[in-house]
Amino acid sequence: MPLIRITTAGRTFVARTHPEAPATVAAFLPLLPYRQKLIHVRWSGEGCWVPLGDFVLSHEGQPVGFENHTSHPSVGDVLFYPGGYSETEIIMAYGSCSFSSKLGQLAGNHFLTIVEGREHLREVGLKTLWEGAQDVCFELMEEPGHVPGAS
Repeated sequence: MPLIRITTAGRTFVARTHPEAPATVAAFLPLLPYRQKLIHVRWSGEGCWVPLGDFVLSHEGQPVGFENHTSHPSVGDVLFYPGGYSETEIIMAYGSCSFSSKLGQLAGNHFLTIVEGREHLREVGLKTLWEGAQDVCFELMEEPGHVPGAS
């Protein structure tokens, strides 16, 4: 399973791809390195998100649909919402999170799990809440192992 380095708000995290979301992972990996802005969620509790508007994530010429989806990510879970009721987005839980929008509860594909650095997620969440949007970069790690600055 490929490892992904996530860098944001002065912190580096290591995430493992989730085998139960193969189409989401396969469609996301070619986008790496993927740079966006991370902002605090509006409706979902303790999480940060990357709003993607009407972006369509595709795998083998087809839009990625729902797989391994959940409305209640655990700390360190990263979800991809393929759109429909709300805009396409990536959401990362740093605490208690119930994924929703102004239209109601949503579910996203659990495609990454942070395995190193999760003790710093709350710090990133609070920084995003109080200081605003943070740059975020998702990169494929060349060699599995510890990333300096992750702990």
